[in-house]
Amino acid sequence: MTDKARVYGLALYELALEEGASQAFLAQLDGCEKLFADNPDYIRLLSTPSIAKEERRKAVGEALEGHVHPHIVSFLMLLIDREAVRDFPGCVEAYRQRYYEDNGILEVTATTAVELSDGARDKLLKRLDQVFGKKIILKSRVDPAVLGGMRLECGGKRFDGTVRDRLDRIEKGLRETVL
Repeated sequence: MTDKARVYGLALYELALEEGASQAFLAQLDGCEKLFADNPDYIRLLSTPSIAKEERRKAVGEALEGHVHPHIVSFLMLLIDREAVRDFPGCVEAYRQRYYEDNGILEVTATTAVELSDGARDKLLKRLDQVFGKKIILKSRVDPAVLGGMRLECGGKRFDGTVRDRLDRIEKGLRETVL
């Protein structure tokens, strides 16, 4: 995330707080982010300097007005005016981080070799809630390369309890051993 994205995202968050709509804004920003991710050509269109800003602003208005809060439409138009549309995902991330911080929410990504069962997921959620004392949003990823165990990523930290990590440490230890 760029400094510009952080500044814009946090400014939008402050505006949402003033409006008493921080949760609604986050849901709408997530929807816009998904729209842009599903349609990468749309972001390219909105970022193309050879297309007049008014045309790009009109495209945003036609696509989003009436579907999202007017402040979010204005925010996107501001990004167009400042040639910063490509920073939109970073703006959303900055907004989300601040919202989570203010609301005692922690996003955790669990990577396992196979999909977590519902029971294992519930047990993990309960344990993470006890450890961190926050509301947990658990995202799970499957990566067969971990072989077994689990890797957790949260708050910029990584806790690796995978078989792959253990094997890598054993291999490193053997290489460092002088016989």
